[in-house]
Amino acid sequence: MSNAKVIDPIGGRLSENILHFGRVLRRAGLPIGPGQVLDALRAVATVGLSNRQDFYWTLHSVFVKHRPQRDVFDQAFHIFWRNPDILERMMQMVLPDISSGESATDKEELSRRVAEALAPGESDDGEKNDEEEIEFDATLTWSANEVLSHKDFEKMSAEEIKQATTAIYRLRLPIMDVPTRRFRSSSSGNRVDMRRTLRAALRSGGDIIPLTKRKRQFRHPPLVVICDISGSMERYSRMFLHFMHAITNDRDRVHTFLFGTRLTNITRHLRHKDVDASLNKVGEAVEDWSGGTRIGHCLHDFNRNWSRRVLSQGAVVLMISDGLDREEGHGLAEEMERLHKSCRQLIWLNPLLRYEGFEPKSVGIRAMLPHVDRFKTVHNLASLRDLTELLSENLYQPDHSARKCW
Repeated sequence: MSNAKVIDPIGGRLSENILHFGRVLRRAGLPIGPGQVLDALRAVATVGLSNRQDFYWTLHSVFVKHRPQRDVFDQAFHIFWRNPDILERMMQMVLPDISSGESATDKEELSRRVAEALAPGESDDGEKNDEEEIEFDATLTWSANEVLSHKDFEKMSAEEIKQATTAIYRLRLPIMDVPTRRFRSSSSGNRVDMRRTLRAALRSGGDIIPLTKRKRQFRHPPLVVICDISGSMERYSRMFLHFMHAITNDRDRVHTFLFGTRLTNITRHLRHKDVDASLNKVGEAVEDWSGGTRIGHCLHDFNRNWSRRVLSQGAVVLMISDGLDREEGHGLAEEMERLHKSCRQLIWLNPLLRYEGFEPKSVGIRAMLPHVDRFKTVHNLASLRDLTELLSENLYQPDHSARKCW
C-alpha cells in the first residue's frame, strides 16, 4: 500500500471551512463528494483570495454542475461565508437565529433545504439529538406518509423530496385501452372476416365454407406531456421530471416536452433507465430553465412541428403550467384551440389551484381555459395520485366544467 498522503494546498482554517461548506451543500441535496472538495481546495489555491467575487465563482465552478443547483449554492454561500466564525455558530444555532439581522421577507425566501443543511440535524455518526427525538415522539399519532402526501412540493425539505421521489416511482398510470380501427382474428369475435372466410372456402373447394370471425383491437392511447419550466414553476417542474421519467419507463408511446421561452423535446432523454443519467441529459438539452414564459409561441412550435407526429390515434395531452405568460396571451387562444381539436382530451394541471381563493385573472389563464376538458391542481403527491385515477376514467365523456367562468 502506498504511503502517499493528500497534501492540503491551502492549509489552516480556510481548508476546514471549505470542507464544512461542501458538507452543507451535500446536506442541501447537491451531489458533493470528497473529490470535489479536493478540487475546490486546489482551485482556491490556484486562483487565490484577491476578492470575494473570484472566491464565489471558483467554488461555483467546482460544486455546481447543473442550472437547478445554482439557487441552493447561492443561498448557502451567502449565509455560510458572510461571517468568519460561521462554523461554530452554525453548529449551535438554527437558521432563524443566524439570520436575525435579515428582514422577515428575506427569511421566507431562503430555501428550506439550505436551512436544514445549516441547522443542527444529524451528527456525522448518524445519531440524532434529543430535541429531534422528542419532536418525533410528539407526532407519533400522525401518519408520516399521509402528511407527506398532502405537503406542497415547494415546502418540502431535502429529505422529504427524496421520500417524495421514491413514492413517485411507485405510482403506476393505468393502461387505459381504447378501441382502434384495426381488427384481429378471434374465435369469439362478433364480425365475420370475409377475406379469411373466402380464402378458407377456396382451400376446401367450396363444399364447406367455414366462417372466420374477427374483433376490434384495443390499445391505450399515446400520452403527451407538455411541462412549463419557467421561473414560477421551477420547484414543481423538478418533481414533475421524476414523474415523467417514471411514466416514460412504465409504458410505451409517451412523449414529453418542456417549454419556457422555447420548446424542447426530451422524450429520448427520459427513456434512460438510470434516473440520474436521464436528468443530466435533460439538463444539458434544455437551455431556458427558470427563465420567462412564452406559452403561445411554444404551443405554435408544437402544433406546427410535432402535433402530427405525436397526437395520432387519439392522444391524451397533459399540460402542466401555471398559465402566467409574459406575452400577455398573444396568440394563445388560437394555439390552444388547435391543440384541443387535435387530441382526445386536454387536461390542464395548474399548481395555482391549490389556493382556495384562486380566480383566473391572468390574461393567459383566461385564454386557455375555454379549450381544456379538465382543470386540476398538481402540487403534491395526493394530486398525482388523483391524476392516475382521472386517467383511468372514461375519456370519451370529457368534463367540460373546466370551461366555466369564475
